[in-house]
Amino acid sequence: MTTPRLAHNVFFKLKDNSPTKVQELVDACKKYLNVQPGIVFFAAGKLCKELDREVNVLDWDVGLHLVFTDKAAHDGYQIDPMHIKFVEENKPNWSGVRVFDSLV
Repeated sequence: MTTPRLAHNVFFKLKDNSPTKVQELVDACKKYLNVQPGIVFFAAGKLCKELDREVNVLDWDVGLHLVFTDKAAHDGYQIDPMHIKFVEENKPNWSGVRVFDSLV
């Protein structure tokens, strides 16, 4: 049996969610969070407000989506200096962060 990959999905709610600040966070994700070993998929982007069905969750501004080769790669990512720098630089504008991890 093969080891499942780990999907790491993070949803950021911003204090200042102006279009400029949303784009700044997306750009920071792309700058700092797609260079760690073990990433097999990376994407970051803003909420698609046009999809507003009853089942859509709309209380966030930026989504970060990563798939790692395994849990060990994810664990390394969490302590990577670039990840730590990303958190330090961007956390002041976060009013909430939700993380959804799953084995896929």
